[in-house]
Amino acid sequence: MSKKPFGRSPGRTVPAAPDGAGTGPPLPEGRSGRKMTRRQFLARGAGAVVGAGLLAGGYAWQGEPNWLEVTRRELPLAELPSAFAGTRLVHFSDVHLGFNKDAKDLARLTKHIKEEQPDLICFTGDIVDSYAEDLTDSVPLLAELQAPLGKYAILGNHDYKNTELLTRLLTEAGFRVLRNESYLIKQGGATIAVAGLDDMLHGKPDPEAAVRDIPDGIFTVLLMHEPDYAEVAEAYPFHLQLSGHSHGGQIRLPLVGAPFTPYGSQKYIDGLYYTENKAMPVYVNRGFGETLMPLRFLCRPELTVLTLRRG
Repeated sequence: MSKKPFGRSPGRTVPAAPDGAGTGPPLPEGRSGRKMTRRQFLARGAGAVVGAGLLAGGYAWQGEPNWLEVTRRELPLAELPSAFAGTRLVHFSDVHLGFNKDAKDLARLTKHIKEEQPDLICFTGDIVDSYAEDLTDSVPLLAELQAPLGKYAILGNHDYKNTELLTRLLTEAGFRVLRNESYLIKQGGATIAVAGLDDMLHGKPDPEAAVRDIPDGIFTVLLMHEPDYAEVAEAYPFHLQLSGHSHGGQIRLPLVGAPFTPYGSQKYIDGLYYTENKAMPVYVNRGFGETLMPLRFLCRPELTVLTLRRG
């Protein structure tokens, strides 16, 4: 049997295309080799966009908030006593227990902190999101953390609903809570200090009170929740400021960065900076937890390990 040639049937008239029709780019072909209709093309495109949005949303909700990044870096400090050179300082911040984090999440964080074998542990505020009681179950986990040079904490703006209870719980966990005060650390015949300030938004930071008991010339680490306070702090004898508060923006966009950061963290947002006048180093930790939205995107939670060097 002979095959009929492919094309128009004899005697059949094909209507001409209207003016302008068929002049655009051809639609892509489907798997069968036939060209998709415009409706099919648009439907598949919309499906791809929705699918990508769901994938990104799932990652920002269930993926990245649970993907801790351990940032390790050496930090040269000219005034650091040689007896403290090589000190491993672990810095964490903004746990926000009670919102999107609980004791099980904190257990993961404390496991990583233990693995770093810190000499000094500093926490820079917002241990809870709203209620001090949300810290109760996590006290034993924090109490397991060991550091020969001590564990120090300050309060963040979310910690002010019941500061008395929160301070007691942190103290039970072995942290020295510093509120406009300091503590001297001695090692190898040398001394450094850790100072902590009240929160800028809901407390009354008093840097003069914090340095009152620190002898002149002593290298001092400042714990202050809001990093932008460094513009004030650099006028005082602090040599390094550790902060949180910003969450790194929590949501970051390609080529844009963080479209929103909270008041108190609009200049210093993520990582290491130096102030303009004194060149005081300021390290901003992105935090462990989340607030307002249980999401992170291109902004992983962070644990910071700073090795202090003379330089």
